[in-house]
Amino acid sequence: MSVQPPEPSRCRVMGILNVTPDSFSDGGRYLDHAAAVAHGLRLREQGADIVDVGGESTRPGSERVDAATESERVLPVVRELAEAGVPVSVDTTRAEVAAATARAGAAMINDVSGGLADPEMAGAIADSGLPWILMHWRGHSRDMNSLAVYEDVVGEVRAELSGRVEAALAAGVPEGSILLDPGLGFAKKAEHDWLLLRRLDTFLGMGFPVLVGASRKRFLGSVLSDSDGTPRPAAGRDVATAAISTLAADRGAWGVRVHDVSGTTDALKVAAAWRNGGEIRG
Repeated sequence: MSVQPPEPSRCRVMGILNVTPDSFSDGGRYLDHAAAVAHGLRLREQGADIVDVGGESTRPGSERVDAATESERVLPVVRELAEAGVPVSVDTTRAEVAAATARAGAAMINDVSGGLADPEMAGAIADSGLPWILMHWRGHSRDMNSLAVYEDVVGEVRAELSGRVEAALAAGVPEGSILLDPGLGFAKKAEHDWLLLRRLDTFLGMGFPVLVGASRKRFLGSVLSDSDGTPRPAAGRDVATAAISTLAADRGAWGVRVHDVSGTTDALKVAAAWRNGGEIRG
């Protein structure tokens, strides 16, 4: 799978498939193997360029599962989707799971820890030859809220991501296999997320494709709060997510990671038509 930055009109859509009981938005809906595969195929039909399969929740406060459980959840789903011709990324922080899913047909590894959670991950990626998404991360889900302390969030996230790139390159991961993700919501408060989005150019300027993962996250719930201050529930944040996706695509993001693929795909098509004067491209 090529990871070269596409034209803005071809911002990739990564559809989220959580094979977990406890993910913040859709935990438990696709824990059953057949339901997971059916949803992955549906996401592809709706326009997902990639289906991102994860077997461990990373919502704030969640506890880890063991590698065997994670593998048991994702491997059959990855294998069946890949055999059906669906490009699959795997959302994992474990080298063991990354290597196993690569053998099962995964096309990309999406590591929310940027290689920090498992010292063997960089080597596993180098051996697999797969593209690797390095997300900004400061600690596991149970601790992430306490780690959201910054003096200059944009500068610090950029510097910490640069460190992860250097470590990946030193381990033998090709430069052309690396993608970056500023990690919205991971050890970030709402004001941090908004600043990172406003300064997306800072991360694009690092010379690597950039993935934006804003889908249904807390900072959107806050901005959509009711008059009494109650945040909008996760299920009501898809339109806001599509707005973020179109803005990110317009600024040159390589891709967006979303739950609502059909709505996001429609929004990106309209934004591209606006930009191209109605001419349909790609």
